[in-house]
Amino acid sequence: MEMEANLQKLKNTIEISGGAKRVDLLLKNARVINTFSGDIHRSHVAIHGGKVVGFGDYKAKQTIDLKGAYLAPGFIDGHVHIESSMVKIPEFARTVLPCGTTSVVIDPHEIANVLGLDGIKYMLSSSLNSVLGVYIMLPSCVPATHLETAGAELDAHDLSLLLNDERVLGIGEMMNYPGVINRDRGTLEKILIAKNKVIDGHAPMLKGKQLYAYVSAGIKSDHECTDVDEAAEKLRAGMYIMIREGTAAKNLKNLLPLVNSENSRKFILVTDDRHLEDIENQGHIDYLVRTAIKLGVDPIRAIQMATINTAEYFGLKNLGAIAPGYQADLVVLSDLKNMKVTRVIKQGRLVASDRKIMPGVIREYEGKVRGTVNVKWIEHEDFALKAEGSHARVINVIPDQIVTKMSIEKVKQDGGYVSSDTDHDVLKIAVIERHMASGRIARGLVKGFNLKKGAIASSVSHDSHNIVVIGTHDGDMYTAAVQVVKMQGGIVAALNGQVLEALPLPVAGLMSDRSSEFVREKLRRLTEAARMLGSKLSDPFMAMAFLTLPPIPELRITDRGVIDAIKFKVVPLFCGPSGK
Repeated sequence: MEMEANLQKLKNTIEISGGAKRVDLLLKNARVINTFSGDIHRSHVAIHGGKVVGFGDYKAKQTIDLKGAYLAPGFIDGHVHIESSMVKIPEFARTVLPCGTTSVVIDPHEIANVLGLDGIKYMLSSSLNSVLGVYIMLPSCVPATHLETAGAELDAHDLSLLLNDERVLGIGEMMNYPGVINRDRGTLEKILIAKNKVIDGHAPMLKGKQLYAYVSAGIKSDHECTDVDEAAEKLRAGMYIMIREGTAAKNLKNLLPLVNSENSRKFILVTDDRHLEDIENQGHIDYLVRTAIKLGVDPIRAIQMATINTAEYFGLKNLGAIAPGYQADLVVLSDLKNMKVTRVIKQGRLVASDRKIMPGVIREYEGKVRGTVNVKWIEHEDFALKAEGSHARVINVIPDQIVTKMSIEKVKQDGGYVSSDTDHDVLKIAVIERHMASGRIARGLVKGFNLKKGAIASSVSHDSHNIVVIGTHDGDMYTAAVQVVKMQGGIVAALNGQVLEALPLPVAGLMSDRSSEFVREKLRRLTEAARMLGSKLSDPFMAMAFLTLPPIPELRITDRGVIDAIKFKVVPLFCGPSGK
């Protein structure tokens, strides 16, 4: 019976493509961008049952005259943490679909570090009926390292329970590159369970024989390249280079000079972490394509980097192209310079027009997760930092990058305790463990925020998402941290013992249950508050969120203490003038 049904279905497909029956939709007078042949040809495009069935004249139930507009495959974001948008998947879909992003490959690493398998299952469930195509790479590093406290720990067996889901494409960014190189058993087991599925990489500045060891383990991509030399070496080693242009990390301008006609099919455009305000003001993957074209990349190559390259790397055999048998995920473009997205079609259905989502497209998701902010009672004194030396290691923020530098600074003291030195921009930072109520709090110093007063705090702090606080005054640090706890997660700015502005993030302390407009407005107000406090960073809250990420050089802080991210170990905060 099954064979007969499949035979009939196949016959029907062939009959429709052959023009014997009316198709659902005919897009007339399109300039079709062909990602296979690398050219543009004028044609009509026939769609039936959510798929492209052919080119040319077909009898159709519905026709749309594109009047010479360009038609491209729907854009695919090859690596994104949706949690960083701070909205749930349906709301994220409502935001990015009008930009022409029809599919995303997500790594739910953030929520997994808070909720473990329950967090991944939440993301799978909340995207099940989403019009946005959502595919998942299973987080490989939960926790990201042994140098922090996460809300869960996932081993190879845990991940294997989800690998058979058809939307799970493989194992996500392998941040623990020392574990791979040093042949750590638990790390290698995670690689082995992937079998024939994809394994993404994450290996900043890795080179030479260590890089070759990493790639030989089966890891075939990297999104952490920051310059051409690094990307070129990884490209020669057989890796796909994911060119990232997010909110915190921007690598497009630095890496595009490497792209040419011979190697462009090995590049993929990704956002990684991109805030709602940037999506609203600039766009999503369409912005990356548009920017690449402005920087000199051939338009067809730029579109390939956002479509077919991504689909082929991940084995998404029905995406990334406009051709018979391929899913009718399509983007109508005004031209190939400004790349204005005028219409978006998903599986043959018009889902967005003139940057607005069509009515009835988005289905809300009402599933819940448990509370995730479990903190031992916080006291004002918890933010006091006893001076144990005249000099200390200080985390130096680099604007628009997630890498940091270390400096040795003379500390400002008051009665045997360290004070924030606003004259020299050396501020206190604290990380409060929020999963196990252990009471563990680490304290350190940071440079680059330029706060002159007050404090800022957040439960978004990669990758374990403990509460991070930066401030000029212990009382304001206390006020900001307590407000985060009261909201069961969120972002706060405080001054003189009062909360200036706050965004509640009740979904795992990472995502809002409100609209993208609400979140954008709150983030705008928070940024304004941070600027009023003195910060000149374009996005101080995202910059703060990455200070707790141990796999990224050079100096970090977690609830375990100050971290040398090159030597991969906890180091004393205080030291001599020479750093020893």
